[in-house]
Amino acid sequence: IGVGLVGFGLFFILFGMLLYFDSVLLAFGNILFLSGLVFIIGFRRTFTFFFQRPKLKGTSFFFGGVLVVLMRWPLLGMLLEAYGFL
Repeated sequence: IGVGLVGFGLFFILFGMLLYFDSVLLAFGNILFLSGLVFIIGFRRTFTFFFQRPKLKGTSFFFGGVLVVLMRWPLLGMLLEAYGFL
């Protein structure tokens, strides 16, 4: 289930970017990707992966980008997510 959710999440994110940053597809992709990650490695390990002390800046940018995409500012949200990912 988790691999399928991650796969669909990545598909929707890619498809949302191909359709000129469609906010609904990007938001749906983000939610599917994060829920699939929780299904694959578990809630506790996902939480500890994202909220490690050296990764807090990147995590805050990533989740801030997800929030901005959910508020229908897709281009800015994806830029924040990309910065947090890197």
